[in-house]
Amino acid sequence: MSETFRLTLAQLNPTVGAFAANAAKAREAWAQAKDAGSDMLALPEAFITGYQTQDLVMRPQFFRDAMAAVDQLATDCADGPAIGIGGPFFDGTDLFNAYYILKDGKIAARVLKQRLPSQTVFDEKRHFAPADPQGPVGMGPIRIGIPICEDAWHGEDVCETLAESGAEFLLIPNGSPYYRNKFDVRLNHMVARVVETDLPLVYLNMVGGQDDQVFDGGSFALNPGGALALKMPAFDEDIQHIDLTRDDEGWRITSGPIAVHGDAWEQDYRAMVESLRDYMRKTGFKKVLLGLSGGIDSAIVATIAADALGPENVRCVMLPSEYTSQSSLDDAKDIAQRLGCTYDFMPIREGRDAITNTLAPLFEGTEPDLTEENIQSRLRGLLLMALSNKTGAMLLTTGNKSEIAVGYSTIYGDMAGGYNPIKDLYKTRVFEQCRWRNANHRDWMKGPEGEVIPVSIIDKPPSAELRPDQKDEDSLPPYELLDGILHGLIDDEKSVAELVADGFDRTTVKKVEHLIFISEYKRFQSAPGTRLTRRSLGLDRRYPIVNRWRDES
Repeated sequence: MSETFRLTLAQLNPTVGAFAANAAKAREAWAQAKDAGSDMLALPEAFITGYQTQDLVMRPQFFRDAMAAVDQLATDCADGPAIGIGGPFFDGTDLFNAYYILKDGKIAARVLKQRLPSQTVFDEKRHFAPADPQGPVGMGPIRIGIPICEDAWHGEDVCETLAESGAEFLLIPNGSPYYRNKFDVRLNHMVARVVETDLPLVYLNMVGGQDDQVFDGGSFALNPGGALALKMPAFDEDIQHIDLTRDDEGWRITSGPIAVHGDAWEQDYRAMVESLRDYMRKTGFKKVLLGLSGGIDSAIVATIAADALGPENVRCVMLPSEYTSQSSLDDAKDIAQRLGCTYDFMPIREGRDAITNTLAPLFEGTEPDLTEENIQSRLRGLLLMALSNKTGAMLLTTGNKSEIAVGYSTIYGDMAGGYNPIKDLYKTRVFEQCRWRNANHRDWMKGPEGEVIPVSIIDKPPSAELRPDQKDEDSLPPYELLDGILHGLIDDEKSVAELVADGFDRTTVKKVEHLIFISEYKRFQSAPGTRLTRRSLGLDRRYPIVNRWRDES
């Protein structure tokens, strides 16, 4: 007679530092596992603390509180299935990233992470000590190998050692944040581990937003040979019960649901919506406001905000000057009405005149230049921040990745605010993302269906409208060209010579490179924003502000 093992997978959304709330989520999932007759509940990496904790995890009282929460969870869930849950472990000398196995009211085993990532947004070598190799954990009829996240991303190492030491099944708890097309990267790595070990495998990921990162779930199970046995939804909390059965060939996972994930456009948009939604929920904000210029960037941010929070919680403010075109005035009001957001009209002419008069004696004998343009932007920032302070609504910033990369933004002006959902979205992708949203609506969107972003906004030439007849291309290369160079310099880290070999003009490349480097101080002070790529302008890029090096290749 074949043996069976039932495992409950909890793809859930923890909050950093919310030990009681995270433990409550674990208990609720455990109750479902118990009702389903499961032998074990599995939760993601670092679930008790939330992820990523960054340097917070090194505070002694923080990790002591986290360990105490795990102890209490073991006591609370003594009568039922075992629990696997991630959290820190301090052995009196070193701090480890651990995965606890709770059974019969106590900690039955601890698995410690061996491979510590220290690239892109990760800095675990700073936070934890690497563990020595460990064997599998016995759980009733099955021996489970538990490589924690990075432990399973490398061949001929942790997973092979577990297989050689008797593991019959691999359970891989993760805190794996989203970037574009990440699921395929994960799947390819895990198929390789299955081929190497000839063992069935479960890849369990968390969901939810944490600062600039979004954890997109998409947990899955593979049988030997790489056959997909289960695929859980992207971005949604979900609990699935899976059965493993042992026959003459070993353990196999009984096939379960195969969720359909959206394409890259849908997943990018979902990431921006969920990151803003969770940033608000986890920090306690209820409403947002933003400056609505009639341009494409503020249009998509307003739409993301409406989809994340509901239009009733979004306030759009048009702050026109004498340079604001009638089409921008019309488009701003139009999109606010289409979305159903609150719309306010607050001209800045009077305030700008007062500032101009105040500065006139000090500016006497000088010619108007960028200074006067920046005054307009900073006055708008002042007014919007005043509204934010008075109403308690968080101000959103609206700069895209192209503008932020080259400093085409005003510090203390349009950069003022608490969060920027399009911070990692190049301008050319902003246009396409708007078209995608107009053509698509999903049940996780709280905004209305249909063409919510007027086509006139998408089709108009981009302009900051800070002087007569201004266009972005007066100061920057066309966005198709600019984004190609930026992608090469930032995302691919190509040299100037390599980009010239790709067909770009050297003078233009050098100009863009110069703008990137001299704008580092602005990015250092910018609001956090949704990470969509492996080279976002946040933790992925840690460059010095003072830097005299330039690429002369």
